Amino acid sequence: MKLLQPLDINGMVLPNRVAVPAMVTRLSGEDGHVNQDIIDRYVRYAQGHVGLIVVEATAVHSNKSGPLLRLSEDAFVAGHRDLARQVHDTSDSKVVPQIIHFLKVARSGWRQTIDSLSEADIETIIGQFADAAYRAAEAGYDGIELHSAHAYTLSSFLSRHNPRRDAFDGRTLEGRLAMFGRVMAAVRGAVGSGFPVGVRFLAEEAIKDGYTVEDAKRIALRMAQCGVDYISLSVGGKFEDAVHRDGQPLYPYTGYSGDRCMPGDLYPPLPHAHLAAAIKAYINDKGHKVPVISVGKISDPSDAEALLQEGKADIVGMARQLLADPDWVRKVEDARSDQILRCIYCNVCKALDENFKEVHCFLWPKGARQAPPDRPDASGPDWGDGAGLRAELRDGQVRLSWNKARGDVTGYDVYRAEAPGEATCVEAVKSTKFADRNVLGGLSYLYYVRAYDAAGRASAPSNVVQVDMPLPDFVPIPGRTAALSQVD
Repeated sequence: MKLLQPLDINGMVLPNRVAVPAMVTRLSGEDGHVNQDIIDRYVRYAQGHVGLIVVEATAVHSNKSGPLLRLSEDAFVAGHRDLARQVHDTSDSKVVPQIIHFLKVARSGWRQTIDSLSEADIETIIGQFADAAYRAAEAGYDGIELHSAHAYTLSSFLSRHNPRRDAFDGRTLEGRLAMFGRVMAAVRGAVGSGFPVGVRFLAEEAIKDGYTVEDAKRIALRMAQCGVDYISLSVGGKFEDAVHRDGQPLYPYTGYSGDRCMPGDLYPPLPHAHLAAAIKAYINDKGHKVPVISVGKISDPSDAEALLQEGKADIVGMARQLLADPDWVRKVEDARSDQILRCIYCNVCKALDENFKEVHCFLWPKGARQAPPDRPDASGPDWGDGAGLRAELRDGQVRLSWNKARGDVTGYDVYRAEAPGEATCVEAVKSTKFADRNVLGGLSYLYYVRAYDAAGRASAPSNVVQVDMPLPDFVPIPGRTAALSQVD
């Protein structure tokens, strides 16, 4: 599998083509130092053989921002050195911090914008990025990633909403790219040519009058010209359409752009893959072979492999899926893909972050602060005397219930197919009940359930129930009688 082949990024040799993008944990304290809970989160990815581990956004400056990691002073280096060492002691995974600068936000809904920055402020920010990059190298990281995405400072310069009218003029593409170019040059001057420097930026802003993939192609090209060693792509997550809650600072993932940034269960798989593919094709055609990371609801190994085989990406990024199951890579390596604990994109993790709580996964055992260990040799749950899956039609929905499975049960995956199509997992629940409200009259549905344990081992499928949904009276087609039947 190409997925499991190594990749050399400016001397940083990834053991495979899987990356976990930076994902907030809220496990650090207000002091910004690395603690053992933070280390445990990233070591857990290393235990799962994730090729590239990107540590959550780490501030280059000292603005107050709650539980956020920092590299703004030398005092923070020791903790980062411990994190990098423990990851390296665990596996061949590579680890880089994502370094970030952000402007001020207030509980009133006010936010600082880049047109308030003086030339001196800009010079300070450029120096802060360079200093933080140097500290990251001193800490023993394998590289760094510049955060130029979402609602933050570097991304705001790249945006079509950039209001400046000077050397960083938002009316021209060159003006919008000037800040990134200055930062990249300063960072390279601080760490040298042999230290990998990646970047994360937006393939699409997903806001009114924001830039689209057409601008993103050229932004990526300039980044390649500036010497970035990899490009990681995201979408949206902007302040411009954020929804303000009284007494809370703006959270840039509450509007439509935030929905696009972390697409939930209503979106199809791989909703952003075409954007990464277009950007990769463009820079490749211009002679640049900078590896491109594609992200967005990638969870199935066959989908991930296809993106690589078809030349649509060089690396596959999975944040929520690897949060749910950090052993994804190991299970693919061991031909245990059927044991992967599949993310259902319920976005409970996103809601926890929005409400300033520690970020955990809904699919983990209750009360867990980290993903449970992989136990490949243990047996999974079973149905004992039978699952007894049954269905009831009520008020335009299908209500399922079943017997409790035996063994170490963390939850249940509910599978549905529109007959005669292929069944897919539509929900994971903790109880033995589920109401499917997304069904349409005139179609036949097949359902079955599998119990799973903390390590993702699933039971055999339950019995299958077929539900023939009736058409409403206003549809002038025969066949309005509901029917329930057992298939096996």
